[in-house]
Amino acid sequence: MTNSLQKRRLCILGSTGSIGMNTLDVVRVHPEQFKVVALTAGKQTDRLAEQCIEFKPAIAVLHSVDDAKALSALLEGKGLSTKVLYGQEGLIASVSDSDCDTVMAAIVGAAGLLPTLQAAQLGKRVLLANKEALVMSGDIFMNAAREAGAELLPIDSEHNAIFQCLPPQFMSANSTPKVKELLGVEEIWLTASGGPFRNTPIDNLVNITPDEACAHPNWVMGRKISVDSATMMNKGLEVIEAHWLFDIPLEKIKVLIHPESVVHSMVRYRDGSVMAQLGQPDMRTPIAYGLAWPHRIDARVAPLNLTQLSGLHFMEPDLKRFPCLALAFAAAKQGGTSPTVLNAANEIAVAAFLEGKLPYLKIAHVVEKTLNQLTSQKARSLDDVLEFDRKAREVAAQHIRQG
Repeated sequence: MTNSLQKRRLCILGSTGSIGMNTLDVVRVHPEQFKVVALTAGKQTDRLAEQCIEFKPAIAVLHSVDDAKALSALLEGKGLSTKVLYGQEGLIASVSDSDCDTVMAAIVGAAGLLPTLQAAQLGKRVLLANKEALVMSGDIFMNAAREAGAELLPIDSEHNAIFQCLPPQFMSANSTPKVKELLGVEEIWLTASGGPFRNTPIDNLVNITPDEACAHPNWVMGRKISVDSATMMNKGLEVIEAHWLFDIPLEKIKVLIHPESVVHSMVRYRDGSVMAQLGQPDMRTPIAYGLAWPHRIDARVAPLNLTQLSGLHFMEPDLKRFPCLALAFAAAKQGGTSPTVLNAANEIAVAAFLEGKLPYLKIAHVVEKTLNQLTSQKARSLDDVLEFDRKAREVAAQHIRQG
């Protein structure tokens, strides 16, 4: 592991999204500990330009060649020597050619799979905020990380909380099933806010608008992940991620709705103990923990004042209200390529909803039809994963067109 006193060289995949910007907020507080060497974005050229001017990375990446040319000209005009790349090859180069030792994997959706896998294969410290890498290719991804000696540190608030509540031996590369048995972990409890519609009568969900679905009560997030939170598909994907990340059976992973979003997740032990991680609903806390692990640094997050809380509430999710969560559990149990299909169909359905082309309640219908149409198979290679991802997107789009 890199000496904690040595300045970490950071590549941020998805620097213009909420996770990326929060990461840069933490870096600003600790310029002596972190050097930004690569930044990537999709289409937010202006914001990426501002970040490049401030942090002066060696590499910057955008989605299209035209945007990359525009950014390159702008940065040259500012006297910067940042190399501007584009597309999937550019994303992979930002990991492999930037001399980074730490990669914040914060690209939403399947687009982040290949560069995140590249980071794992190169033995980097991977700060995993892209859950799709494990949802789509859990076995392949974890094997690659183990073979290369990569450090996988979860950044999703729930998985980061679990990571903090587990004994260090549980995550060790040398942790055998016997060792894990002796550690006495009985269950992982992932908490969920329940999103903006946890108390909305189901009949009233028919005419939900994208803006309503994106109005999360506790967290500030991008639009896609906000919709996933509203449907609780996000929690379903997190269940699959937890299964692979912590090497724990699906039947030992539970979901609890916790409206206050103060308890970020819990671990129940055999002796009756329950370990919980609490904090403000602020992503800078898990980001700072991942960046500085095993140390803790100031994340500029307000202290949690328990005396100001009226109470902490927990309840089991209603799967009739949240059918996407039920679909995720079913896909996880089926295994093989089903989680890949689940994720791809959901991405297409959510995009259609945000574009006004699909009603909110039809998101789950599209995902279910796609899962039913594509028979699950064992993914023997990354090519198999990508092929099923492609097929699922085509099938989901077809169901949307057919209404």
